[in-house]
Amino acid sequence: MEKTICELFAGVGGFRLGFDRLNTGWKTTWFSQWEPGASKQWAHECYVKHFGECTDLKGELHTGDDISTVEKDLIPPHTLLVGGFPCQDYSVAHTLASSKGIEGKKGVLWWQIRDILIAKKAPFCIFENVDRLLKSPAKQRGRDFGIILSCLNDLDYSVEWRVVNAAIYGAAQRRRRTFIFAYKNSSAYGQRMKSEAPSHLISKTGLMATAFPIKDTTKLKSTTLPKDIVETSDTFAFLFSNAGYMHDGIVYTAPVTEIEETPISLGEILEHGVDESFYITDETRMARWIYLKGPKKIPRKAANGHEYTFSEGPIAFPDPWDRPGRTMLTSESTLNRSTHIVTDPKTGRLRTLTPIEAERLQGFDDNWTNTGMPQRMRFFCMGNALVVPMITRMGKILDIIIEQEP
Repeated sequence: MEKTICELFAGVGGFRLGFDRLNTGWKTTWFSQWEPGASKQWAHECYVKHFGECTDLKGELHTGDDISTVEKDLIPPHTLLVGGFPCQDYSVAHTLASSKGIEGKKGVLWWQIRDILIAKKAPFCIFENVDRLLKSPAKQRGRDFGIILSCLNDLDYSVEWRVVNAAIYGAAQRRRRTFIFAYKNSSAYGQRMKSEAPSHLISKTGLMATAFPIKDTTKLKSTTLPKDIVETSDTFAFLFSNAGYMHDGIVYTAPVTEIEETPISLGEILEHGVDESFYITDETRMARWIYLKGPKKIPRKAANGHEYTFSEGPIAFPDPWDRPGRTMLTSESTLNRSTHIVTDPKTGRLRTLTPIEAERLQGFDDNWTNTGMPQRMRFFCMGNALVVPMITRMGKILDIIIEQEP
């Protein structure tokens, strides 16, 4: 089996870099990166500067186009489909033309993934999403993930998933993300796994358990997905735990405890002495930082007239050196509660992170985004990215799986 990848919603190339670092022969046949509403496609430009372009089967370039406009049959063949897709409302309905067809909520990118799976039939997939995917939407907990599992089940895939805190597995950031590994039931791996006890697969033998070791599962529970995806959208609700497995429409899930490795501390990734522009020098801004990071109890009134108190606890100010950083958002470096504030190792003064430090939090090479994009966009791209070493960990196990395929 060839080691070929198609990378969707590619950003600045975190999936590709993670597999390239294996140096085991993975080749990307096509990618897609398009930022809606952006006049300048900075992430796409960064990706191309590092890796070059990919043509479709007609020899045309469409990697920077809206994926919904791309003709799926013209995407080059690939063994592995990867992508970090947005968490959205995944509700569906029957199409007017046919009661057998489904129509996803407009603009939801999951349906583009589904269309590519139908067209190209990749044997393996790895997807990344926020941890709240397992619990959304609030009014029908678990429905959205249930729809994704139903789609994959209909296309003859089995699925493993894990919510991974990157810091637990040696990274410099406490970033929790849901990783989904889907594989065709006809694959050699799929044939082996269907004979495994679900609890053993989740805790010991599956790709997720091997890449991200955990203690034995307890409190395993199961449910059966509705036969129809529209029924899943209308009625399904289930409390998914942070690990699980789906085969033949039956879902098994259990809360698991990770086997913690030594993380990288925030202090280890800091630069020593940086440009003056990163320091907090204005007293008014300092007062604002102190307020944003501090505890709050604010009286508020809802649209229906209900009065309540909005509360939030304090955030460490400055961020401690001796533990991994907090989850980095796309707003990193702006004046807001989530931005990291650190004590500079050389000067002892308070400052924000630098773009290089943001890259290190995500496990990218220094100056990865120093490709001509504005500094603000460098932080935005890193806030959108994934933690690259987590991809490499999964890739090591997938290498073994691929070796055993015919």
